Amino acid sequence: MYSLLSSLSMIEVSSFVASPSAGLYCAQMGAEVIRVDQIGGGSDFHRWPVTKANNSLYWENLNRAKRSVALDLGSAPGRQLLQELIQKTGQFITNLPFDGFLSHEVLAQGRADLVTVRIMGRADGSPALDYTVNNRVGYPMMTGLGPEPINHVLPAWDLIAGAYAAFALLAAIQRRGVTGEGGEVRIPLSDVAIGTVANLGGIAEVLYTGENRPRLGNAIYGLFGRDFVTGDGVRTMIVVVTPRQWAGLLTALNLADAVAAVEAARGVSFAKDDGLRFVHRDALFPLFEAAVASRSHANLAVALDAAGVMHSSYRTMLDAANDPELVVNNPIFGEAPNPSGFNYPAAGSFATVPLSERREPAPAPRIGQHSEEVLAERLGLSSGTIAELIDQKIVGIA
Repeated sequence: MYSLLSSLSMIEVSSFVASPSAGLYCAQMGAEVIRVDQIGGGSDFHRWPVTKANNSLYWENLNRAKRSVALDLGSAPGRQLLQELIQKTGQFITNLPFDGFLSHEVLAQGRADLVTVRIMGRADGSPALDYTVNNRVGYPMMTGLGPEPINHVLPAWDLIAGAYAAFALLAAIQRRGVTGEGGEVRIPLSDVAIGTVANLGGIAEVLYTGENRPRLGNAIYGLFGRDFVTGDGVRTMIVVVTPRQWAGLLTALNLADAVAAVEAARGVSFAKDDGLRFVHRDALFPLFEAAVASRSHANLAVALDAAGVMHSSYRTMLDAANDPELVVNNPIFGEAPNPSGFNYPAAGSFATVPLSERREPAPAPRIGQHSEEVLAERLGLSSGTIAELIDQKIVGIA
């Protein structure tokens, strides 16, 4: 947690991953993020993983450092309160549809310089999820060895869209500071995905070659990189990206002469060309498989570290959670009084800002925890008015 955005406030109305992560990233840099939910919690409030008491660890971590207001969004008074909160605050992040009572056009009638960032499924407003978008852009057909497609478990497009939305919000606010103009920025998940594919050269590649990339299992396209198994059965990934690392790898595994023989036989030099190492992997991989299999993992790790070669054994997430370097002694983690009651390392800002104080991660709110104070602060409602709204079940409290 840092205070770089301490002068910025925003309203967030969202669910699942992309939109909540956009608000989370802003909150981790010090922005005041007020998340508004339906009384009792929205559709993602009990999203797995959950505790035995059905508290969502997913929701708890995507909504750290935010304030929570609960309203009856099915009622006209509840919707009006939300509209007024957005208009008073001036910044709005959501993944709700672009039409209806939260359309930018409707909201801007009460505040012309409103900045809205809206994450969408597709550009036409139709719904899409990370897992369906990923299928459309072709990555499951590049994973594994085939013939079946393999879905990855990381919601990558959601996370990229969330980060892009946070960036887009700040860009729109910067423009408003210069021109006085508000506006809406729409971020379709499908465009984030296919645009990222294009940025990585994927569109150009398949149109240039006229065919799809071959499925390579755990080998890395265009580089020397793959998983190998040590003599004591530890599967480890080894990746080389520079000439220095390649030379170090050959030295560490005593393979300089064997590789030189391959180069002589095929009339190539692998010293400075990672593409050639990839093309001739059929001859190189067996040499490295045998060399790695002759070592224990401990012995191999020492040799690779000394040579400056990147490597990592495959581990479970439980292993990672108990890793001193990754989690236990990592300053991005701290402790917070979680609503679930379960105590565990909580992530703060991924960034490190030298010479700035890193504060402890903040807990997620309980649904409606800040309803009364936000309505009083933002809308100037009296305690009596708020109490009446609570009695009428228009406003919810924790």
